[in-house]
Amino acid sequence: MSALRESLGFLGSRLRQVGIFVALILIVLLFQVLTDGILLQPQNVTNLVVQNSYILILAIGMVMVIIAGHIDLSVGSIAGFIGAVSGVMIVHWGWAWWIAIPACLLVGALVGAWQGYWIAYVGIPAFIVTLAGMLIFRGLTLITLKNQQITPFPDELRALGGGFLPDISGGTSVLEWLTVILGVGGTAAILFQAIKERRVRRKFNLENEPMAWFAVKTAFIALLMLIITFLLASYRGTPIVLIVLAALVIIYSALMNNSIFGRHTYAIGGNLHAAELSGIKTKAVTFRLFVNMGVLAALAGLVFTARLNSAQPAGGTGFELDSIAAAFIGGAAVQGGIGTVAGAMIGGLIMGVLNNGMSILGLGTDYQQLIKGLVLLLAVGFDIFNKNRSGRGGGSALRTRFKLKTTPPAAAESAETAADRPVAVPASSRQESTVRNS
Repeated sequence: MSALRESLGFLGSRLRQVGIFVALILIVLLFQVLTDGILLQPQNVTNLVVQNSYILILAIGMVMVIIAGHIDLSVGSIAGFIGAVSGVMIVHWGWAWWIAIPACLLVGALVGAWQGYWIAYVGIPAFIVTLAGMLIFRGLTLITLKNQQITPFPDELRALGGGFLPDISGGTSVLEWLTVILGVGGTAAILFQAIKERRVRRKFNLENEPMAWFAVKTAFIALLMLIITFLLASYRGTPIVLIVLAALVIIYSALMNNSIFGRHTYAIGGNLHAAELSGIKTKAVTFRLFVNMGVLAALAGLVFTARLNSAQPAGGTGFELDSIAAAFIGGAAVQGGIGTVAGAMIGGLIMGVLNNGMSILGLGTDYQQLIKGLVLLLAVGFDIFNKNRSGRGGGSALRTRFKLKTTPPAAAESAETAADRPVAVPASSRQESTVRNS
């Protein structure tokens, strides 16, 4: 019973992080029932991953920008512009795909550097710069394509958006074994990393999750990974874009959690003035964030163009809204300083499941926009409520109720006593104060 109270107290103090994960599960179960089991069919799960891959790629960069206290409204236009550039390079100019892809990523970096310069070094707010960028690069897309689509693309590039890893069984097995090997290996790696981090935190006497909650959470994540592996292996195997996305999540999670750049990003979003006083080169960090956002927008544009096998004048329309919604639904704070890459991925999956489930049910785009807007509003409202609850001591009340001890009683008592104890002021200080006041 004590273990249950401890786990409930911990969940109360981590309501933001746990809430979005629970919301994803409930939404999946809801649409699984409403669609009569179609949502979790192997083919539909594969389509869900492929169709939302470019939004998830954008969400990684977007959550980093939001953590730093900025916003980027131009990512959809940049993605469409890079798609147009790739079409001109490959189809019109005859460039090889393995040359065109790095060239397009370089163009994306230059676009990000252009916007980052105005934001970081000139001091124009990111909202204004990226709003202008949204119009500029949408116009450049139309100019580049001359209001006509460019198609077709080579098979090697198309594989980036809709290809699959090779079937090592030759199509003779019920399951695709390379996917099974990757899924089981990935699950084992996640379990090993979780246990390792828990041991490190225990070694340095840091606040840790209750053992009961840790065991339940870890077992559930492992089970979820194995279920997804089975569903993918039952259809055509692992989409290539899923490998790209997994690599990005691992790299950027490590960057934000374990690097100086990641700590500086959180510090800038938490308190810009304090970050400047502490010696952080805030302008350089902001500039690099937007360069990185430009590269990820370019990659998302390539994936989208490869999946459609066409560079279109309207490509990328609305991508910025979905990526921003994914970041906020995933737990990023409006004021900055809070957010994770994993949370953005969960937020993106929530948006993807909503889109996919409502499309299966035959809801029109009008109702889809209405429901997604309400979900975004509720997510931000929940964030504000959670922050206000923490400010009023709601989190500590839950911890006290369920007896989750994070501070030794003696230390807490001494802190309260010190707060109430009058502070002695030297006579010289009082005299100096009197002279200044007079």
